[in-house]
Amino acid sequence: MTGRAARTAVGAHYGLRDWLAQRITAVVLLGFLLALAAELAWAGGIDHARWVGAFRPVAMKVLGTLAAAALCFHAWVGMRDIWMDYIKPVGLRLTLHVGTILWLGACFVWSVQIMWSV
Repeated sequence: MTGRAARTAVGAHYGLRDWLAQRITAVVLLGFLLALAAELAWAGGIDHARWVGAFRPVAMKVLGTLAAAALCFHAWVGMRDIWMDYIKPVGLRLTLHVGTILWLGACFVWSVQIMWSV
């Protein structure tokens, strides 16, 4: 060695995994939006009856549930990174993490309830 101490990389090593998760969930959301747009275009436009009708097929309910899960996970990764980067007090950061998880979980359950009640 040249007299320098070797640099040790530390941290949780979330970078690549988070980047990949954001890209995969974005592709899932794009696929759902394209399927929804195709369904509505096939129906001939958008009004309340056609919107509700678009979610009657089981395939759209499954895709919608998958999209809701992808959206919640996408939001979780982003919010977790924001809390970790900008909130330094550990207790406050933990509280925000738990609150975010509870909020996103409730949003997911609510979206599934709405989609599968049509």
